[in-house]
Amino acid sequence: MKPVLFSAALLALGAAATTTAQARTLAPAAPTDTIVVRLPNKAVMTLVVRDAKQLRELPQYHLDSLVARLGPYIKRADEAAKTASTDRVTTQFFPNQDAPGQGLPEEVRITTRKSQAPGGASTNRVDVALSKVFGLQVKTNAEGKKTYNTGSSEIRQARRDSLNEANQARHSTRTDLVFDLGLNALANRGSGAPELRTLGSRYVNIGLNTFARLGGKQSPAYLVFGPEFAFNNYMLEGNNKWVNQNGRTSVVPETNGRQYQKTKLATSTFTVPLMVQFKFREKDGRGHSHSGFTIGAGGFVGYRLGSWTKLKYFEEGNTFKDKNYGSYNLTDWQYGLQGVIGYRSLQFFAKYNLNELFREGQGPQAQTVSFGLRLLK
Repeated sequence: MKPVLFSAALLALGAAATTTAQARTLAPAAPTDTIVVRLPNKAVMTLVVRDAKQLRELPQYHLDSLVARLGPYIKRADEAAKTASTDRVTTQFFPNQDAPGQGLPEEVRITTRKSQAPGGASTNRVDVALSKVFGLQVKTNAEGKKTYNTGSSEIRQARRDSLNEANQARHSTRTDLVFDLGLNALANRGSGAPELRTLGSRYVNIGLNTFARLGGKQSPAYLVFGPEFAFNNYMLEGNNKWVNQNGRTSVVPETNGRQYQKTKLATSTFTVPLMVQFKFREKDGRGHSHSGFTIGAGGFVGYRLGSWTKLKYFEEGNTFKDKNYGSYNLTDWQYGLQGVIGYRSLQFFAKYNLNELFREGQGPQAQTVSFGLRLLK
């Protein structure tokens, strides 16, 4: 576009603004005024202004000089977008620093957004923001033609999306707080393995999981690891209790006529998981990216920190809670398999201990299975 033609267009805009201002003295003001300028090269520029005052402020931006610079700026932004891993890339330019004294904007932000046009053709949408007030959108279709119109709010949103996605891409490692709430069950029950009260045999786990991306910036695969602290409850059905006699842990019925409300064996464990997890992302109707389907599997290793039994019962109108600490012949080192599956913020976990719950020959034969709901923050 030649500067002379653009300057003439601006004079025409100023005249149109004066006519519009006079017309407003006779009719109620509209929320915005739209002025369309058709240039000799068949390009179309659309300006949307709130009032004549805002239109008169446009010449201070020296748009004729700016348009002459937009071509190289957009070309550099397109080149940056081709090598970027995100769908939106924002590039900043500083025309006033490049050419001082010409009244150019202090900052130009060009956001390139990739999209798929009907029929499979790839198109680029380029948003140009001048300083923090005026915006100019440049749309390039598959044939290389460009159209211009304003849209500052959309540009700001595109820039925020671009910066967020770029920030996520740069940070390939993050740490989340993990909270598991579930139940315990005994699998592969053998000699002496008791029946557990389902809702009373709870599993609680809290930890910090580090997610390290595997592969490129757009890879959905992560290596997951981090410290966790787990608490397992094994609550018995019926009027039975856990006892430790003659170097062996077993389950025996109460013989003194005492009725137990609760009788359980509890453990605390320090655990370190190691999983490969796939976290897929999806876009909503506005093109914003959100977490989608998640699936992962791997193993864990842990060490028992403590264990105890707890009895709760009534006697002579009073409530008693007896707690006794000890190893109860439980296996110290623990290891097993685990997995997670979920969609967006809803995830489920399952853990299977490959080791026996008790040392060989010193307790019931059984392995622990834990499952439930996982929350991340």
